[in-house]
Amino acid sequence: MTTTTKTKDVKNDSQSVADLFKVGAHFAFVRSRRHPSTKPYIFGVKNRIEIFDLEKTSAALDQALEYVKGLGAAGMSVLFVGGKDEARKAVKAGAESIDMPFVDGRWIGGTLTNFTQIRKRVMKLEDLTMQKEKGELAKYTKRERLMIDKEIENLRTYFEGLVLMKEMPKALFVIDSKKEEIAVAEAEARGIPVIALCGSDCDISAVDHAIPANDASVASITYFVNKFTEAYKAGKAAAPQK
Repeated sequence: MTTTTKTKDVKNDSQSVADLFKVGAHFAFVRSRRHPSTKPYIFGVKNRIEIFDLEKTSAALDQALEYVKGLGAAGMSVLFVGGKDEARKAVKAGAESIDMPFVDGRWIGGTLTNFTQIRKRVMKLEDLTMQKEKGELAKYTKRERLMIDKEIENLRTYFEGLVLMKEMPKALFVIDSKKEEIAVAEAEARGIPVIALCGSDCDISAVDHAIPANDASVASITYFVNKFTEAYKAGKAAAPQK
């Protein structure tokens, strides 16, 4: 590596750390909430709140994004998962920007381990929605149409983000692996790799590609979701055209 390349890498690393600091990615939780697996990534404490070592966070992010670029290059499907309030908007927007399925609410048990049944519910949503759009529900009574409308809304609440998931995803991108522990466990059971933004209370050993950082603020979550989608798009753009 030349001196110029080394200097450029140092500048890039410094900028990455500065960007992470700007969005508050360094904030962890109080020490009593820390999971032992995140201890190596803690730099210190400020006002009783532990602080992530952003150089280590930056390195973990870079490694995860290289993997994401590979997913993009291969055109593989990724299921975005983030149901807490701080994550929902970013998760939905990020997934839609690269035409991927998402769960931005409560994870339905069996989404991966009982995929066939979940897929049937999604297909029911698609079928009823299509009938409504074509005016085919006019043959039912007013009461029956109201009941069908209610069923459509219920199905949308839980399954609308899964319409694009025609088959099992090749990877999961999770915000807060502790909160989404059921999703992570189902992915592990199915042998599906997990990339996750993990706060200091998460067990990062349960995740294939963990990014230890603030997973509790909108700004931090949005930053990492954007980085993920940018990497996926870059990988896809660099792939040989078929």
